[in-house]
Amino acid sequence: MSYKEQPLVVHVIWAILLVAALWAVISTQWPVVFLCVATFIITLLPGPLFHRLSIRMPTRFLGAIAVFAFATLFLGEVFDFYGRYWWWDIVMHTGSAVGFGLLGFLFAFFLFEGDQYAAPPIAISLVAFCIAVTIGSFWEIFEFAMDQIFGLNMQKSGLVDTMGDMIVNMVGATIGATAGFFFLKGRELGGLSGVIDEFIQLNRKFYRKLLQKR
Repeated sequence: MSYKEQPLVVHVIWAILLVAALWAVISTQWPVVFLCVATFIITLLPGPLFHRLSIRMPTRFLGAIAVFAFATLFLGEVFDFYGRYWWWDIVMHTGSAVGFGLLGFLFAFFLFEGDQYAAPPIAISLVAFCIAVTIGSFWEIFEFAMDQIFGLNMQKSGLVDTMGDMIVNMVGATIGATAGFFFLKGRELGGLSGVIDEFIQLNRKFYRKLLQKR
């Protein structure tokens, strides 16, 4: 996917980051410059990365990744949304964990080439859950590293914040993995199963066994 084919929301985010970075340079607010650059890189990489791996991502997936990075790094840290709104951290971690749960399911299902009878649906969903929780744990390590190296305050109240995030991550991972379970059962879960089906249709070569039976 070329940069021009990125969702509109990604281009809007890039424009905001550019203006904010220029303002931060002029006012010599270097932590803000760093956060703008970091957010830009995170929103920039998914498209080329997935393209290099020959994976076609639904545009709403790419848009969701960009919105999450913008909301958690830029809005959360630069404008202190985490401090202003007590529910911001919960929304961020739950939303990201749901997404990781979906991606975890798609990866686990890919290992079986889309053979929905190769393993019980609950087993594939459990693998998806574990993948999502693992990614969430890596994010907590990232927050700790940013606080220690750059003097940020991503962990807020320290251990309490980290454990709360881990609990919320598990809830979101459960939702994402459950969506995969419902998909294998031919049922819907709030539109999430439709997202799974869209990804599979865009990447048919990875799920041949499933599509051959349809």
